[in-house]
Amino acid sequence: MRVKRFEETFAEQKPEVQARANALAEQMLRELALDELRAARQLSQDAIAKVLGVKQPAIAKIEKRTDMYISTLRNMIQAMGGTLDIIAHFPDGDVRIKQFAELDAQEHPTNVSTKRSRARKAATA
Repeated sequence: MRVKRFEETFAEQKPEVQARANALAEQMLRELALDELRAARQLSQDAIAKVLGVKQPAIAKIEKRTDMYISTLRNMIQAMGGTLDIIAHFPDGDVRIKQFAELDAQEHPTNVSTKRSRARKAATA
C-alpha cells in the first residue's frame, strides 16, 4: 500500500477546507513568540548571540521574558534581519509610533544590513 504525501491529501480537500487551513497557517506564522520567530528564520541562539555580542544563555533568557525594553526587542529583531515597528491599534485606525525608530537611528547608527549579514554568516557557520 502506497502512503500518500501530505501535499496529495491536501490537494484532494475541498477548496473551502484548503482556504481555511491556509488562513489558519498564515495567522499562526504571524503570531509567534520570540524563540519561535528565531527558529522559523532558521537562526540559532548562538548565531543571534554572536551578532549581539553576548553569550548564548543571554539570548535564552531574553526569549523567556514577557516584559523587556523596546531596545532589547529591537536589537533581537535586527539580529534576525528584520526591523521593529510599534503600531497602536484603535477602532478608527492604526497609528505607527515613530519615536522608537528615530531613537534607533540616533543611538545605534550601525547599519542593519551589516547585522543581517553577520546573522546569516553565524547561522551557516
